[in-house]
Amino acid sequence: MKHNIIKKNEVNSEFFGDVYTFFKGRVALYAILKAIGIDPSCEVAMPAYTCVVVPNAVLYLGGKPIYIDIDLETFSVKLDELRKNLLSSTRVVLCQNTYGLSAHVDEIVLFCRSRGIKTIEDCTHGFYGTYKGKPNGSWCDAAFYSSQWNKPFSTGVGGYALVNDKGLEPKVTEFCASLPQPSARTQIMLWTLLRVRPLINSATYYSFVKAYRYLSKKNLVTGSSSGEELKGIEMPNDYLLGMSGVQKRAAVRALKKLPEVNALRKANGALYTEYLAERGLNHVAPELHPDHLFLKYPLLVHDRDGFMRKAEEARIPLGDWFRSPLHPVEGDLSKWGFETERYPNAVFAAAHVVNLPTDTKKPERVLEFVEKNRDLIFDVTLGGRLPRR
Repeated sequence: MKHNIIKKNEVNSEFFGDVYTFFKGRVALYAILKAIGIDPSCEVAMPAYTCVVVPNAVLYLGGKPIYIDIDLETFSVKLDELRKNLLSSTRVVLCQNTYGLSAHVDEIVLFCRSRGIKTIEDCTHGFYGTYKGKPNGSWCDAAFYSSQWNKPFSTGVGGYALVNDKGLEPKVTEFCASLPQPSARTQIMLWTLLRVRPLINSATYYSFVKAYRYLSKKNLVTGSSSGEELKGIEMPNDYLLGMSGVQKRAAVRALKKLPEVNALRKANGALYTEYLAERGLNHVAPELHPDHLFLKYPLLVHDRDGFMRKAEEARIPLGDWFRSPLHPVEGDLSKWGFETERYPNAVFAAAHVVNLPTDTKKPERVLEFVEKNRDLIFDVTLGGRLPRR
């Protein structure tokens, strides 16, 4: 079992406890849901603004995902909507720290505990961040994390589960220990990709992202999502895998560097907020900064595709999470039980969001680009959707 756990002393950190390891973060979520006992009689509540692999994990167990619209200031669920939509069949609520921001976690946990509902923190964007002074992942019954490309730290792909409810530990332990290792071919591919990654810079970023997403979708390289995960709700054959030694060794190395990288992210997040606020443009509210890791800095723009084209021309590595309420699937989302008209804020965000890079050592280049294209950026009212601060 030892190879399926990263011990906190391996990275000399008291920030988090021992974590179970999996091939991908979604498998860690699946393991937690399975331990809770999700089946066709159960509903799992989550933001209507997430990655499609999150509802997929619920559907693979026969459960039903229910979606809650988001607040456009936090990109997290609206608390009043959450309270109204939980039913007697709701077994789990997911608390997602979108872009690295944890919001309302304490209130959600308190509300759910009073009703016997389990809570899981989706910390795929927030590893090593905090909420009200406590580590992300420590508030809920369990949490899952990711080390896929562009996450707080990277092992190519990778996932982790932290279990705080001792009653869930035996089942998670048993499941984790039962998983096979990725194939030798997959491990060699990951080893190669990890060595190619340092070659990515502002000049090669867009070419790499386009090639990687295309090859991943065609199942030609080990990527974030296989083609099957984006097309339907049947579990792919190679879904249930444990973490390879290649990934674990990369994780232990990367975790030791993470505090320095996260300090840079938070510093750049503060710089972007100061610039945008001074010009009356939409920004992350300063009062949210203490609970924000700033994996990505969300910015809402009028013409997202045009803004992204200009960024590519200027070699500014912008991100596009989430360009769909169930990223990255676009178009008909009915397979996942998603009714677009019910979640206007999530749909609006998905149509207009871009992500400013926060791990850059040249934030002034990003701000120069933003200044040249500020006419494409929503002001703080988001076209009248929010009151002026």
